[in-house]
Order: sequence, then C-alpha cells, then structure tokens
Amino acid sequence: MDAVRSLVQPVTQNLPAPIRDLGVSILGDTCYKALLLDVDVENVECLKLAVSKGLGIGIVGASLVVKVPQILKLLRSKSAEGVSFLSYALETSAYLISLAYNVRNGFPFSTYGETAFILGQNIVISMLVLNYSGQPGPAAIFVALLAVCAYNLFADSLIDMQTLGYLQAGAGVLGVASKVPQILAIWKEGTTGQLSAFAVFNYLAGSLTRIFTTIQEVDDKLILYGFVAGFALNAILALQMIYYWNAPSAKARGKRREVIPVDAHDAAHSSSSSSSVAKKGPTTRRRG
Repeated sequence: MDAVRSLVQPVTQNLPAPIRDLGVSILGDTCYKALLLDVDVENVECLKLAVSKGLGIGIVGASLVVKVPQILKLLRSKSAEGVSFLSYALETSAYLISLAYNVRNGFPFSTYGETAFILGQNIVISMLVLNYSGQPGPAAIFVALLAVCAYNLFADSLIDMQTLGYLQAGAGVLGVASKVPQILAIWKEGTTGQLSAFAVFNYLAGSLTRIFTTIQEVDDKLILYGFVAGFALNAILALQMIYYWNAPSAKARGKRREVIPVDAHDAAHSSSSSSSVAKKGPTTRRRG
C-alpha cells in the first residue's frame, strides 16, 4: 500500500486548482484530504461517501437521456399504445414536489439532480401521449397546471416548509402509485406497446442506487421509503417487460383477427364448391 501511495500522491497533491476545488466541493475538506492527499483507503466512511457521490453524479448524468428513447419511440410510431398518461401525470406531479422539497432544504444536487431532468422529459412524454391519443387540448391544460403548481411550490411565502414536508410525504405515495396504472395497462393489453425498455431498466437501476445514496447522504426517511417502494414497483415493470417482450401489439392482434375469418370463409366456400361439383359428377356433351 505504501508503494501505491508513493506513486499516487505526487499526482493528487499537485492537481490543478479547478479540479482540486471541484473535489473539495464534492467530498468536503476532510474526505478530500483523506482520500486524495493522504491516500487513506482504509477510511471507510470517506470511501462510502465517495462511492455515493460517484453513483449520484452518474445517475444525474444518465437522467439527461433516460427518457429520450421513450420520446423517440413515441415520435416514430405516432402511437401512445401501452403508455399510461395517468402514470406519467402522477409521476410528474411527484417529481415536481420532490424537486421543490430538495431545493428548499438545500440537499446536495447529486442526491436529487435527476429529478429536474426527468421532470422535463416526463412533461414532453405526457404531451405526446395526450396528442397521439387525440387530446391536444388537455395537453396544453396539463402544462399550464404544472406551471401554476411549480410557482406555488417554490415560493416560500406561499407554502411553508412544514406544509411542503406533508406534500413530500404525499409525493412519495404519488411516485409509488404512478407505477400502478402502467403495470395495469400492460397486464390488461398483454403487451408493452410503445413503452421503452431502456427507460424501464434504467429506472430500476436508478431507484436501487438512490436507496444507497439516500442512506449515505440524506437523513430523511420520507425520501428513503419512497425510493424503496419505487424500486419494488420498478422491479414488477421490469419483469413485465421481460415476460411480454415478444408479445404482439393490440393493432397487430386486431389485424390477425381480421384475416382469420376471411381465410376461414374462403376455405369453407372452396370446400362447398368442391362438394357441389362432386355430387353433380362429370358433365357429358349431348350430340345432336
């Protein structure tokens, strides 16, 4: 270990000022000194903090594109089959409340940053689902309502922290409940339709990681329990995605049902004609 330390320290102790300042802002003075300056890898608490920060930053980075495949899938297919608007509406509401709660509490951005990015992508998806479901009017109303709610949630003079805490507890329930309509929609239709597998599996990994980062960095049971419950339902969605992976869409099943009766009718007609010819027997020409 001393040999490794002697090799690493000349680099870590001479990092450029911007990188050093960034490291201190992420890890704090104590853990930055322990891990980078002293190269003390036996400092378990600082190691867990570093892992938590790394995972948190990774989640925030991944959240920039986590819903993009879902958006592209909707745009390409111009269909909202298999995607529940109610699920996205509930999740968007929960994310908006959670974002306001985290910001106003001053929690580290690495513990909630993905909330802001996913919130924006959810709004786009919700509008697309309504539009492709033939409801462009409600899409505009939905965005307007979110804007009004955001103004009220972030204004200290309108909603105090105690009330916001109650709303956060409700947001945890909303976040969990938001998965239920999607689960039921897949079960009812027997297909995942236009639901993005990339988004589903990334949500599963993200919710599991968030349990760890919340335990390490945020002493708030409301947020922790929400992530635990969310992970459980995300796991169900992931299992559905696997189970219904090759299931045909409702449109494809409808076309199949339309084709079968026609083929059956043609077969029956052909059989009937053959039987009729057989009964009559061969025809003979009469000579005059």
